Amino acid sequence: MAVGGSFLLRPSLLSAGALQGPLPRVNGKRLVYHLNALAEYGKNPQGGVSRVAYSDADRAAREYVIGLMGAAKLTVSIDAAANLIGRRPGIEPKLPPLVIGSHIDSVPEGGNYDGDVGSMAAIETAQALSESNYPLIHPLEVIIFSNEEGGTIGSHALAGELTEKQLSQRTNSGKTIAEGIRFLGGNPEHLGAVRRKRGDIAAYLDLHIEQGGLLEAQHANIGVVEGIVGISQWDVTIEGFANHAGTTPMNQRKDALLAAAKFIESVNQVVTGSQGRQVGTVGKIQAFPGAYNVIPGKVVLGLELRDLEASKIQTMFERIRTESERIAASTGTRFDFAQVNSIVPALTDKRIRQLIEDTAKEWGLSTKSMPSGAGHDAQEMARLGPAGMIFIPSVGGISHSPKEYSRSEDIENGANILLHTLMKQDRVQ
Repeated sequence: MAVGGSFLLRPSLLSAGALQGPLPRVNGKRLVYHLNALAEYGKNPQGGVSRVAYSDADRAAREYVIGLMGAAKLTVSIDAAANLIGRRPGIEPKLPPLVIGSHIDSVPEGGNYDGDVGSMAAIETAQALSESNYPLIHPLEVIIFSNEEGGTIGSHALAGELTEKQLSQRTNSGKTIAEGIRFLGGNPEHLGAVRRKRGDIAAYLDLHIEQGGLLEAQHANIGVVEGIVGISQWDVTIEGFANHAGTTPMNQRKDALLAAAKFIESVNQVVTGSQGRQVGTVGKIQAFPGAYNVIPGKVVLGLELRDLEASKIQTMFERIRTESERIAASTGTRFDFAQVNSIVPALTDKRIRQLIEDTAKEWGLSTKSMPSGAGHDAQEMARLGPAGMIFIPSVGGISHSPKEYSRSEDIENGANILLHTLMKQDRVQ
């Protein structure tokens, strides 16, 4: 098999004749069967799953996954952060491993494809390699990360970023993260043993549903992910003056909710006012005291900005803050911004993007380069080594919903691109 561009193949493997004979490919029917079986764990009446991290359904699903890993001839372990790790030896055991995987936990009332497609495809990739006796030079690790939906907790631990404060946070399961890790067989007291540094992995590849509608709208088979956007969030507090709604004239009011409405409109204008794929959202609003007959004296908003460039996020924020000063002056209010979260953008590896592109072309599949607007474990794994993501279409652009759906042929295509990109990456030097 040719590798695109100027990439080189490792001559040791070529000379051994290990590339002769039919190359492996995934078993699409088996892959979809495993996806459907996984969907039974935490199945809800709406047709999706409520398999939140650290729940009984999550633990039962992980037992099912452990069985699949064993059938794929992977040696399975649970690390201290409760990540499931299936390992396959390589020809050169001292080399850092190639890593593939995703997650199987869901949001409440979620769907059957987010995370699950990548997880089952990673195991199917390992099984296809095993059944064809195809040797990889690097060791292979299939990782099913714990609690992705609650903040990429498992991959966060691998990157050494999981804090004591996070361990005490309460999750949708009712357990704290520390309690949940123990529930799944990990040990939050030994997270230091989980931490990896840059260079400890040879590369990371992740297959995922798009969770948007661009691929379907443009009739593209494969999304080549350029990177995962940075996410910055602020609590925006607007202070006005609460007063009687019937006796205070309109021109004497300091209405914090009116200022908030103007602010929300200004966010939209700033974000849409320049070219690019940046997005901005005001997704939370609380008005106080919250009565029909009282002018709101205080409002708290949640502002979120996303883009592949951290500098663009900062530029948008500065413009929004300037607009807030104008609104404050016209409404007699005061704005205060408190940043509550900041996740830096993670660009995927340029060479891996080219390998994905080349592989898709060899399979006769169309591609589209695109950012990931959602967070993923790949964002954390990119800290440890070169990372790449492959998207497949989501019907209707629906995700985090029981109506989430990707077609079987798209799933099989994506899994084969994952498999063959992995094989190429193994031989690139």
